[in-house]
Amino acid sequence: MLLSMPARRPRGARRDRGLDDNIVTAMLFKNLRDEIDATLVRDPAARSRLEVVLCYPGFQALLCYRLAHFLWERRWHLAGRLVSHFGRCATGIEIHPGAVIGKRLFIDHGMGVVIGETAEIGDDCTLYQDVTLGGTSLERGQKRHPTLGNDVIVSAGAQVLGPFRVGNGARIGAQAVVLKEVPEGATMVGIPARPVGFAPGQGAAASSEPTFEPYAFTGELPDPVARALNALLDEVATLRARVGELERERAADTEDAPSAPPDPLVRRVAGARP
Repeated sequence: MLLSMPARRPRGARRDRGLDDNIVTAMLFKNLRDEIDATLVRDPAARSRLEVVLCYPGFQALLCYRLAHFLWERRWHLAGRLVSHFGRCATGIEIHPGAVIGKRLFIDHGMGVVIGETAEIGDDCTLYQDVTLGGTSLERGQKRHPTLGNDVIVSAGAQVLGPFRVGNGARIGAQAVVLKEVPEGATMVGIPARPVGFAPGQGAAASSEPTFEPYAFTGELPDPVARALNALLDEVATLRARVGELERERAADTEDAPSAPPDPLVRRVAGARP
């Protein structure tokens, strides 16, 4: 009696699978190396790649996120949340495994950073401590968190809340609360946040690549309230000047007008006085 032997895989198929595994592994290590290099470029305090790996919580949080996201995409949701929770306890940075994060994200300091489930982050973005990418809706399965374009900088303590897009190259100032869509290259400050200008090389006529600015500080961040007050002061000065011109014109017309003859009654009264 012949024993049935298990079917052997074709040699080509086994070789193709090994080749695919090698490609995935190479891409994974390349992405990690790019994220380490991004940290070295954007933080002058970083002195070596080993220091980044061992001492930078932003990089460590991304490592935990990559593994948690891998599990989440394969519907191992509990395992993904456990890995995410471990990363939160170790680094103080909470990244939901369902979030979508691009390449070369730099989380500086990082304590208190929260990235929600449906948040999306583009390439070459920078987040500082206490940043929240949060949702304002309770509808399960819907887009509830913001989408950041490429080269976006969100400064310390900023809150970006809602399912809208932050355009490429935008800058969010410290402690700003962003509640609506942000144009590309805009600099947002205030509560609620308002655009006060565009980052260097950005805007409608932008032609150059956006530049990295620590804490989204462009050198000049005008205060929108002060700008409104200055506009009112300019308007008051203009009105005062116009009123002065009208008063001078009226005085000149009064001097040029012929004087009326005195009333006879007035002359008699004046003549009767001692």
